[in-house]
Amino acid sequence: MNAQETMMPMTLPEVAEAVGGTLAPHGVAIDDRAAVATSAVSDSRQARGGSVFVAITGERVDGHDFLPDVAEQGAACALVDHEVDAPLPQIVVSDTVAALGLLARHNIERRRAEADPFAIVGITGSVGKTTTKDLLHALLSELGGTVAPVGSFNNEVGLPLTALKVNASTRFFVAEMGANHVGEIARLTTIAPPDVAVVLKVGVAHLGEFGSVERIAQAKSEIVRGLLPGGVSVLNADDPHVAAMEAIAPGDVLWFGREDGSAREGELKADGVRLTGDGCAAFTMGDGRESVDVTLGIRGAHNVMNALAAASVARHFGMGLDRIARVLHAQRTISDHRMAVSRVERGGEAFTLIDDSFNANPDSMRAGLDALAAWHGEGERPYRIGVLGAMLELGGDERRLHHDIGAYAVGLGLDAVVAVGGRDPHLDALANALAQGARESAAQGARESAAQGDARVSIDWVHDADQADSRVRSLVAGRPGCVVLLKGSHASGLSALASRWSRPDAE
Repeated sequence: MNAQETMMPMTLPEVAEAVGGTLAPHGVAIDDRAAVATSAVSDSRQARGGSVFVAITGERVDGHDFLPDVAEQGAACALVDHEVDAPLPQIVVSDTVAALGLLARHNIERRRAEADPFAIVGITGSVGKTTTKDLLHALLSELGGTVAPVGSFNNEVGLPLTALKVNASTRFFVAEMGANHVGEIARLTTIAPPDVAVVLKVGVAHLGEFGSVERIAQAKSEIVRGLLPGGVSVLNADDPHVAAMEAIAPGDVLWFGREDGSAREGELKADGVRLTGDGCAAFTMGDGRESVDVTLGIRGAHNVMNALAAASVARHFGMGLDRIARVLHAQRTISDHRMAVSRVERGGEAFTLIDDSFNANPDSMRAGLDALAAWHGEGERPYRIGVLGAMLELGGDERRLHHDIGAYAVGLGLDAVVAVGGRDPHLDALANALAQGARESAAQGARESAAQGDARVSIDWVHDADQADSRVRSLVAGRPGCVVLLKGSHASGLSALASRWSRPDAE
């Protein structure tokens, strides 16, 4: 096992004490002095020697059913809410998810007790958390051992599992913190209290769950309130809801932004932002005293703000702007289904795929469409197709928001829009609203300019990913320069379509 995947070694009695549980040997001899627990997993397939297996009861699967398997795989013990007949030491608690958080908090406290420096960077925001985490992981790894979650492992299970990869060799822990409700980030900060808190944006993602943008702002502010005494806040100067969090910051505030106008002292800004032919952002990054030219290795103008946030943290820990620029340029890939560009060949046809299908909200949808519209490719102007799924958890205004996205796509001059619904009538209605917005915008454009006849946009409303696949196949036929954007909430199934297209035999 990689050293970066192990926690601070613990004895089983220490684990039991940390989680407030009762240790039941189940026929296995226990050495109270041997530090036998070295990792934690909630997936039985990942259990191995030294693992603490956390048995979680889910909607479809109960982890307790897999205790015989993890015993055979050599696990050190299991956290359970009831004893199971299996030859494996078991620590009985009332709530295994809560116990996982307690164990992670103990692991962090053990690491902080070490003499070597250690810092936790917490990241939250309605959009951009995972990309910022990926960029910051790359930057901080230049300075020391860095632990960060894979993908969007940012909830009450994912964050503590990642915190349990922190050990004595870890210099930085980058903790992504997400929330669907007020109070969730506050709980996460009790597990891993940040030394540095990054707040990216307060948008309308999960508006249906929170009820208002003000409630979303309240939830995001919990990461600042959860800072260690004197901790540093890294705030988006362009977002009034984020900027207002300065009032509750317990220590220094670092600012980042790209809007024109007077900058706050020391604010790290991006000037002259432009997109290269392959959709990467190029800009000048500086604080008024020094600056450096940056070309991001990942695509999309929206990633400028994510890069600025990550750069602000790296500067705080002593990295110079030139080095930051080099690392940002070198990052060509980030977590799956986030502006990932590939070449798809199928049935004798080929096209460029921009896969941004991990999730979607109005802010990220516009950002993905902007990147598609800016795509130049090689040679002639490419034929640009937006395959757009429904956006969820947007509240009572969701149909208008979808309608507006459809209009926005057409306004950018795309050649085709494919709105993808689903078997769920709700998803289908949202996709229909998106298609209707596109049609109305196209009709308005045609009325305003009779010359639009040769540049009419193709607009389709389809009802599942298979129909979207067929429609894309017909659109790219005979057009060698096509570029296709996949963007939608997970329920739209577009990430599965991206995975299908990634197979060499995709047909």
